[in-house]
Amino acid sequence: VQLQAFGGGLVQAGGSLRLSCAASGRTFSSYAMGWFRQAPGKEREFVASISWTGGITAYTDSVKGRFTISRDNVKNTVYVYLQMNSLKPEDTAVYYCVADAVFYGSRWSRADYWGQGTLVTVSS
Repeated sequence: VQLQAFGGGLVQAGGSLRLSCAASGRTFSSYAMGWFRQAPGKEREFVASISWTGGITAYTDSVKGRFTISRDNVKNTVYVYLQMNSLKPEDTAVYYCVADAVFYGSRWSRADYWGQGTLVTVSS
């Protein structure tokens, strides 16, 4: 099982980044997918989730209207994207791609599978 996230980097406030995650090794096309983040010195928090069909999405309030989650179910690999616009310094965190058999919407506090994080740094 592998959830590989990439696309992080350094960006100025107001800029954009697109995170990607490639999930393989399970039938992730039947899994809800999402993103969590953990800022320095803070607890891990939910960011966005998407149902296995892609038809339902959910976001934490602080990113609504700025971030968009999407997915492509391609054969044995599921690709999940997080388009982040109008980035703010408070978006600085390590972002983790996650998968779970249950779609919790915005009430996601845990996940069956976690990928390694990708660091996003937003400078002011």
